Amino acid sequence: MSDDGFPPTGSDCRLYLITPPNLDGAALDAFAGALDAALAAGDVACLQLRLKGPDDAPPSAEAVRRATTRLLPLTRARDVAFIMNDFPELAAELGCDGVHVGQEDTPYDKARRIVGADAIVGVTCHDSRHLAMEAGEAGADYVAFGAFYPTATKTPKSSARPELLAWWSELMEVPCVAIGGITVENCAPLVRAGADFLAVSAGVWQHPDGPGAAVQAFNAAIAAAKTPADG
Repeated sequence: MSDDGFPPTGSDCRLYLITPPNLDGAALDAFAGALDAALAAGDVACLQLRLKGPDDAPPSAEAVRRATTRLLPLTRARDVAFIMNDFPELAAELGCDGVHVGQEDTPYDKARRIVGADAIVGVTCHDSRHLAMEAGEAGADYVAFGAFYPTATKTPKSSARPELLAWWSELMEVPCVAIGGITVENCAPLVRAGADFLAVSAGVWQHPDGPGAAVQAFNAAIAAAKTPADG
């Protein structure tokens, strides 16, 4: 388990990075360099490995193993949690810090049994208060809401509003993750609403100034967004 303070113990919002969906061949080595630059640039809570096969099919176990073997040492070196998207058996086998499951993936209870009590298990809840409350009551370490903005990374199944984050953070202690089209420019309302984490993929990896500059800019935007409420 990474000793990175995930979930958060305070009120600070943190970055939750998600990998690009295709890390085959040379793309994996290129991404490893981008990840190293991102993690060296500023605070990051975790990295989720979320791969897709051809035509959005599930990735092969071999592809997941290759990517994990290459990337996990980089996150460990920075005390950043490594979360696998679904595949709890592989997450346990490869020593990941946890697993993230969607509503159509491995059920939470089964994922928890596989990865163990000390691992992180997060659950996608779309825009549903009911699903989030069920996940929280079951023992999930965090719930993920979205999509908050249009995104080309994946086809969102729901559209969420910042008010959902505000409602959750006021009533619940389980951390919440905001996901979907989040950029440096549009993240402030989500931070102010109470997001504990901002899940970002293209907003970092496709940033015009590179992933390191993106992480710095996100952390600055988070700090600026929190200042009015905390000052």
